[in-house]
Amino acid sequence: MSETVARSASPHAEIRALLASTDRFVHRHLGSNESEISRMIGTLGYESLDALIDTAVPASIRLGRPLDLPEARGEGGTLHELREIFKENKVFRSYLGMGYQECITPPVIQRNILENPGWYTAYTPYQAEIAQGRLEMLLNFQTMVVDLTGLDVANASLLDEGTAAAEAIAMAFAVRKDKNARAIFVSRDCHPQTVDVVRTRAVPLGLEVIVGDNAEFDFSALVFAVLVQYPASDGTLRDPSAFLRSAKEHGALTIVAADIMSLVLLKPPGEMGADIAVGSTQRFGVPLGYGGPHAAYIATRDDLKRHLPGRIVGVSLDSHGRRAYRLALQTREQHIRRERATSNICTAQVLLAVIAAAYAVYHGPDGLRAIARRIHRLARCMAATLRGLGYEVAEPFFDTLRIGTGETPAREIVARAQARGINLRLLDDRHIGLALDEAVHEVEELLAVFAPPENTVMVALDVTEAEADIPAGFARASDFLTHPVFHSYRTETEMLRYLHRLEARDLSLTTSMIPLGSCTMKLNATAEMLPVTWFGVSRMHPFAPPDQARGYLTLTRQLARWLAEITGFAAVSLQPNAGSQGEFAGLLAIREYHRSRGDTGRDICLIPTSAHGTNPASAVMAGMKVVTVKCRENGDIDMDDLRAKAGQHASALAALMVTYPSTHGVFEETIRDVCDLIHQHGGQVYLDGANLNAQVGLCRPGDYGADVCHLNLHKTFCIPHGGGGPGVGPIGVAAHLAPFLPDHPVIHVGEGIGAVASAPWGSASILVIPWAYLRMMGPDGVTQATRLAILNANSIARRLGAHFPILYKGRRDLVAHECILDLREWEKTAGVRVEDVAKRLMDYGFHSPT
Repeated sequence: MSETVARSASPHAEIRALLASTDRFVHRHLGSNESEISRMIGTLGYESLDALIDTAVPASIRLGRPLDLPEARGEGGTLHELREIFKENKVFRSYLGMGYQECITPPVIQRNILENPGWYTAYTPYQAEIAQGRLEMLLNFQTMVVDLTGLDVANASLLDEGTAAAEAIAMAFAVRKDKNARAIFVSRDCHPQTVDVVRTRAVPLGLEVIVGDNAEFDFSALVFAVLVQYPASDGTLRDPSAFLRSAKEHGALTIVAADIMSLVLLKPPGEMGADIAVGSTQRFGVPLGYGGPHAAYIATRDDLKRHLPGRIVGVSLDSHGRRAYRLALQTREQHIRRERATSNICTAQVLLAVIAAAYAVYHGPDGLRAIARRIHRLARCMAATLRGLGYEVAEPFFDTLRIGTGETPAREIVARAQARGINLRLLDDRHIGLALDEAVHEVEELLAVFAPPENTVMVALDVTEAEADIPAGFARASDFLTHPVFHSYRTETEMLRYLHRLEARDLSLTTSMIPLGSCTMKLNATAEMLPVTWFGVSRMHPFAPPDQARGYLTLTRQLARWLAEITGFAAVSLQPNAGSQGEFAGLLAIREYHRSRGDTGRDICLIPTSAHGTNPASAVMAGMKVVTVKCRENGDIDMDDLRAKAGQHASALAALMVTYPSTHGVFEETIRDVCDLIHQHGGQVYLDGANLNAQVGLCRPGDYGADVCHLNLHKTFCIPHGGGGPGVGPIGVAAHLAPFLPDHPVIHVGEGIGAVASAPWGSASILVIPWAYLRMMGPDGVTQATRLAILNANSIARRLGAHFPILYKGRRDLVAHECILDLREWEKTAGVRVEDVAKRLMDYGFHSPT
């Protein structure tokens, strides 16, 4: 019997072997071969890689089983599986607006920036010498924003329109003259997601958000800032100038959220009296991508520039008197000011800002005017046609129509549109929103939606208003994009050469390794990147009905489940679109958990001195007070000081924020004791996931005591840094915190706190990258990646340690996945500073470590 079974099983095994994929990804992703691994292990004095890992990673936190993830699949099979998933999407033509519009990405920009690893694999431009190309294009972005908004200075992008508005309000709060003012007025004309993000950010700071009609607001409440939308979310144009003047008279800073394309033809916010302008640049060539990533903008007056969040590119002269670009202000501001920082923003949206700037460079002011005029004139013709069919259309407008449906229920027309593959915005029972864009071409199909059901004759577009212009009083009179860069690259050949010239001035993974510790610059594999620009991935509107986005929902559900398994948590929110936003969302979940239990006085957050600078900034944003915990000379948390502080603040303890492995690159042996101590005093443990690259497959934060952890998908899970962004920072939480994950006012995704990003799933389009990474690596592959990160770091530490002492070490002089070289003796004895070594490495073509 057993012999027969053995013989019959053999052919099946052979068939499986024949069918096994030959395009295995793991060995292409992992840089070290068996010979190199053996040599490094021998240098470290261990018999095997297992022996090294058993020594380096504390046994008390080790995961005793393989990860429960799907087995690794080849590149071709993974892409086929992903195509099948996205076949579930129904990509309707969406005229929903609300800050998201279809656009045309010039192919020369799509191929040579968005799909080009020379642009998308570069790191944040902290070292200006090897980032001159990016910095020039970011300066173009800032110039574009300044010109279009009519203000004095802009930064080099923010995450999305909603969070940009929240950052503007935080900025206004920091500079308010009347310290008793703690209210914000937000016009009801603003996009619903913007209102929600602002409210989410305001509540933990004890700020009141007043939402209403700015035409009726009497300033009886003491407000420090006002926020209006221009044009309104429903498309109606209302001149806010008088309201902005009144706000200033009452001591409030004025913020205008403005559509970037409309400012080509409309009077800019700066000329209407705005102190700050915010918005999205998505319409400038950046695909919808189901909500992101997109680059937001923020601009302000010159006297407020030092309060701008994020990064600002400036121009200097080098030692030879040549023009050079650098990061001028706010560079990692929170790492310097910590709990006194007014923003926790660390990641910008550099790649997307570069695309938007390149779009402006490619089209120039004349091209942008032609695009904007076509959109507006098409909107006017559509309005005339609809009036002829008996509908009401609100005036004036730029590109978005508020359509009154009369006796016909608005839902009936929306349903009629969906039957034709078109999404319209339902404003209320009798009104519909129709947002036009540069990609409109199916006019007849759109008009047929509004034709009477009994009318079998095709409705023709009424072109009597084709030459109608922007109404007087709203029209822009000032020039914009006057710099030569916006007039020099009209042909594709000229643009191609310009982009290549800038790319050649940067250093990316196409030319060199980038050894930046916790930032773990992994291969951004082509197979992971390809799906980002697939039609079904890139063309989906974030507010399309969920039944049209089944592919996206399948992907997000699977990815969340895999990340929960990797981290040991019960639930994952994918909404936070940067690590900083993940920190904020996680701390808000902790805050709301305490409040749900009646512990409203828990507001102390303990943070070790070794923590990332975003930690204290995020804690303050979440309404917490920071208490610093000392570190010992070896870099570990000082347990005596932690016990003392936890005991001292036991009744008010909300959380501990801890990075593991530590920012010093060491697996601290006491991490379980740390978590237990905090829990004993009623607090929660927030684990900064920046160093998860040293843990995947070996240990899980949820198992050794963490309650919440953010995951940098742009570090551990292969989303590329994009020259300084995009980033994605989802959070994993224990079961008791799951009810407090972010929700969204347009598409319901949670049940707890409000939205922390403008889109329901944040930067949804690039979630295909970590999904593909995990699918191709499988449980064994991701674990081996972690093991090799630890091996490589220890090999480097051992080989360099004799010349550059390693500042912090763990058990048996081992480090985690990074190490810190101590150059203080070099500076004392030879005058050689850290900056000298960094610049010399650049001379040899290496991206220097931080």
